[in-house]
Amino acid sequence: MNFINKIARFMYGRYGIDDLYKFLFKVFFCLTLINLFFHNSILFYIELFLFIISIYRVLSKNIYRRRRENERFLNIKKILLKPFFNFKRNYRDRKTYVYKKCHHCKTTLRLPLPSKRGINHVKCPECRKRLTVFSLRKERIEIIRTKRKEMKNV
Repeated sequence: MNFINKIARFMYGRYGIDDLYKFLFKVFFCLTLINLFFHNSILFYIELFLFIISIYRVLSKNIYRRRRENERFLNIKKILLKPFFNFKRNYRDRKTYVYKKCHHCKTTLRLPLPSKRGINHVKCPECRKRLTVFSLRKERIEIIRTKRKEMKNV
């Protein structure tokens, strides 16, 4: 039996590598590089702790708990990186679409650039409220917030 089969049999039923492990390993590697230059004992113990946690997670047989930890990590990562994804999306679609938030339900609306200047009306697909959109030129759209009494009159 070759070495790869032995490792595969050993890893059977264990959690393995996931996104949290990859993140911990990258942080461990960066701290190791930094510690090569500064030789800090506190940094060494942090590295050691990260290494032990990573190996423990990979070899753990409690798959349910490790999956929950990874899901929490991915949720936090998504919250922290959302502004960067929004910036990337806005830059990519800058010539065709404009992204605005509905002031009623806070849903992000993807609005095409208007073909005419002036006041346009848009309906939010989530809350079905009618939004008044004001465009000065083709590149810019502003949402006008109106009071409920004014909305009924329109």
